[in-house]
Amino acid sequence: MTQHTEEPDLTNGRGLQSIREGFYKFVFFAFAALTVVTTIAIILTLLVDAVTFFAQYSPVAFLTGTDWSPALKPVSFGVLPLVFGTLVVTVTAAFIAIPVGTLTAVYLSEYAAEGTRQVLKPLLEILAGVPTVIYGFFALVYITPVIDVFFPSVTTFNVLSASLMVGIMTIPMVSSISEDAMAAVPDSLRQAGYGLGATKYDVTTGVVVPAATSGIVSSYILAISRAIGETMIVTVAMGMQAKLPVVGSTEVFGFGVPFVHPGTVFLESGQTMTAAMVQIAQSDLAGGTTAYNSLFAIGLTLFVITLLMNIVSNVISERYREEY
Repeated sequence: MTQHTEEPDLTNGRGLQSIREGFYKFVFFAFAALTVVTTIAIILTLLVDAVTFFAQYSPVAFLTGTDWSPALKPVSFGVLPLVFGTLVVTVTAAFIAIPVGTLTAVYLSEYAAEGTRQVLKPLLEILAGVPTVIYGFFALVYITPVIDVFFPSVTTFNVLSASLMVGIMTIPMVSSISEDAMAAVPDSLRQAGYGLGATKYDVTTGVVVPAATSGIVSSYILAISRAIGETMIVTVAMGMQAKLPVVGSTEVFGFGVPFVHPGTVFLESGQTMTAAMVQIAQSDLAGGTTAYNSLFAIGLTLFVITLLMNIVSNVISERYREEY
């Protein structure tokens, strides 16, 4: 009696299907490759023109200069005022978006009824779809007059109103991604907490939020990266005057301590890196000039900052990611 058995031919009749599957694979690969090629093309464009700029202007003077004046003589291309304006807007926006967005995510994930959540979350995500130019005009027309009631010295274009609107704009990014991270936490962890006698608040703060830390922190980094690259709000509401605040001195315990008055930072106009790029692109500067090429140097600086933020986000996500 033989022990030989025929193995079934699992590929019989699959010739046409294999060709079709290979075509699908090629299409998906082509679209994936398109995104990579686009990214590489952007990087090369920035690098080529930025290298041309740095051949005409010292990189050290660009990175450490405190005066930005690409069109008016004497011309100067110090990027520090632009970096300062960008960081002020970003940090202020983060102080608004991170706590509000996180608490909103906690409510939607842990406290809101299903019907309430189905209404509130789409409404919140609509906020992310509003064109940013509308946010800018809203800040200019409505937020600035409100600020003027409390701080009469505020100028028409000011850093505070732009920062507030950038923070409001990035709230949906924090809340949506954080809520998805919390919703991904298994209910078994919640039930284990309740079984140990924990309250709803204890489970939320001691179980759910720590378990979703990876996604929550990633939402913070992505929102901050979005705030760094915001253009229209700061262009419309913040103004076009790149400047560093005057550093004074105040005496503390007999020692002189450097001091910057908040009013000179938030209640006056300023400029971010993205707004400076818009200003250069819309000016009458001829292509190929040093001033025009500075646009790409700013873009490369902004790209490096955003890239570092994304790397930090990925490192944190991998470090604190929980596998369920």
